[in-house]
Amino acid sequence: MSMDIDRFRQIRVLVIGDLMIDEYLWGRVERISPEAPVPIVTVEKENHALGGAGNVVNNLTAMGARVFAVGTAGTGRAGRMIFKKLEELGVETLGIISEPDRPTTLKTRIIASSQQVLRIDREIKRPISAGTLEHLVEIIRSRIDRVDLIIISDYDKGLVTGELVRRSVELAKKNRVLILADPKALRFEKYARVSVLTPNRKEAAQAANMEIDSRQDLFAAGEKLMEKVGLDRLVITCGRDGMVLFETGARPHVIASNARQVFDVSGAGDTVISLLGLGLASGASFLDSALVANAGAGIVVGKVGTATPTIEELKHALKG
Repeated sequence: MSMDIDRFRQIRVLVIGDLMIDEYLWGRVERISPEAPVPIVTVEKENHALGGAGNVVNNLTAMGARVFAVGTAGTGRAGRMIFKKLEELGVETLGIISEPDRPTTLKTRIIASSQQVLRIDREIKRPISAGTLEHLVEIIRSRIDRVDLIIISDYDKGLVTGELVRRSVELAKKNRVLILADPKALRFEKYARVSVLTPNRKEAAQAANMEIDSRQDLFAAGEKLMEKVGLDRLVITCGRDGMVLFETGARPHVIASNARQVFDVSGAGDTVISLLGLGLASGASFLDSALVANAGAGIVVGKVGTATPTIEELKHALKG
């Protein structure tokens, strides 16, 4: 494989998606509650990180890419945190619309002795309004000639509607900009004509309406989705089993995971689509870009909590 990942610093990326805050409460368990058979967690520290599409932004900025975020944020504490954390990363936030009646999703994870004990989600899931849709499309249109790559990070919170995807794809194709999507909707037709779609194995099985119990099943599901959605390229991620690449006119290509240890798979899909997109936008082949994405995923699953690889870690993994 031949790729200079230092070129990622030259890539300009527009990220469209559900911006969230991941809250982590870290503590220890020493006894069971007398009120109910549940552990008592004594919280010792807490921290907050960008989640959802925000984690895609994290991965991109960790590679030095320049990012413009498009989405919505509530006006409460979590929403204000979105703006603050993006600005700390040097990310432009002019594409984020503040909506008082659409609070930012907040996911609280309680962790004791490196094990997640409980997760609490606070969110409202409903499609964006027609006015917000038009506003977002105008923002994308105004920036399309200044980006090399668009990534749609759909967490099924209502921002990434079929209409928003359709119009984003039209703008991307017209301006010859790569557009990748990480899906959550069960109907993959919503993502028709994107440059690459990156579902995980469970999402692919649901969208193809079939069980995936073998490699042959996986290949069949991928081919079915390629035809059904009108794709030229598809990547199905398989957790600790790596990923499979599908491309029109080529046989499926299996890439084995190089993860040495798997502690937490949360956020690995964000790493995959980020590095895959950066590789393609820098002019690398589909296979080489996927190999870099696979190496990055192998790094982050070895860390606890939503994490990103560093350039140094990625270079070391690729040398290995």
